[in-house]
Amino acid sequence: MGIDTLVYRDELIKAMEMLAQDERTIFIGQTVAYPGSRFTYGTLEKVPPEKRIEMPVTENMQMGISAGLALAGYLPVSIYPRMDFLLYAGDQLVNHLDKLNDRSRGKFNPKVIIRAVIGGRNPYPGPQHCQDHTDAFKLMLTNIDVVRIDHASQIMPAYRNALESERSTLITEVGDLSAAK
Repeated sequence: MGIDTLVYRDELIKAMEMLAQDERTIFIGQTVAYPGSRFTYGTLEKVPPEKRIEMPVTENMQMGISAGLALAGYLPVSIYPRMDFLLYAGDQLVNHLDKLNDRSRGKFNPKVIIRAVIGGRNPYPGPQHCQDHTDAFKLMLTNIDVVRIDHASQIMPAYRNALESERSTLITEVGDLSAAK
């Protein structure tokens, strides 16, 4: 593991700890409460267990639950350990979370921070686990900010902006930079 990987991962840990300090945040997704993905679980080490909701492999349902939690006053940090799996949540993300403010004429504006990881290529996991769909989501989402983090120095500002924004934010991380052995 190179120095850049360690710094990137350390910054993710700090960012998740910062988010966890907000009483509204709740972390939801696969491998948030139990080990599994090498990209996400270890970065939540400073997030209290009671702020984590482990989900089965039900990405669309996870996004729907995240939107519902946001409507109930929580600030969900909805984690997808592979960006490829976020495609399964596309209906809830693009047609519901992104459009609810418009569809309700401003009455409802659920805010979710979506954390998606571009799977690492080392070791090679297969082409369906390391795709980057950031640009495609930028084209599809009109009310959700989309940010890609390529350097450790971008992590804290990106997550701080997401926390302070009135809008939902999709943040894409690069798995090869955050992976821990």
